[in-house]
Amino acid sequence: MRHILLIAAAVLATNVYAETPRDFLTRFEKEAGAPASAERGARFFTTKQGGEWSCASCHTEKPTQPGRHARTDKAITPLAPAANAERFTDAAKVDKWFRRNCNDTLNRVCSPQEKADVMAWLLALK
Repeated sequence: MRHILLIAAAVLATNVYAETPRDFLTRFEKEAGAPASAERGARFFTTKQGGEWSCASCHTEKPTQPGRHARTDKAITPLAPAANAERFTDAAKVDKWFRRNCNDTLNRVCSPQEKADVMAWLLALK
């Protein structure tokens, strides 16, 4: 029983408690097995990915600015951590929104490399 509790605590510590945007960048780079590229992240973010949307369709090409959802017109707070300190501080939310938004734009899950690249670019924005 003790071993199960230790394993559960370790899993929670690595998957739930990342608290800064840099923690997520580190996590995604580790999952990808390669360093992130802000240049690739910018290109990925602004390019339509097989569907009618790109990340910028809702978050704008300047994610330091507020956006609007392309379908619902709902207001979206800035995505870049420099403009919105609450972004990328909750692992459950980060995982949920990457999953949902990648499905909307790619019709699939984003790869760890794609997530790392986007995070690197968002962190480079001032």
